[in-house]
Amino acid sequence: MVLEFCGEAISWRGPAPFVFVPVPPDLSAEIKALSSRLTYGWGCIPVVATIGETETKTSLFPRNGIYLVPVKFVVQKAEKVAVGDLVGVRLELNIRGKLEL
Repeated sequence: MVLEFCGEAISWRGPAPFVFVPVPPDLSAEIKALSSRLTYGWGCIPVVATIGETETKTSLFPRNGIYLVPVKFVVQKAEKVAVGDLVGVRLELNIRGKLEL
């Protein structure tokens, strides 16, 4: 499953300061509907995220009904991403098992 969207980079302080891009509510709902076939636990969803020319493995975090895409420091630096920037994101999600459509 591949999802693409643009979102504003935000700051959220957890255990360490991070930059995140929120997944839009409609796409978050799609992910949530398949979450039992995507998650490895704790609601986190492993993905391959591409921002600009930089691809990285990471995990989406559930937060207030949507998912957040962490933007690792190496990606922030390579793609010049800062809080407040509009960021294009491509997510690749691996769905386990056969989907019934």
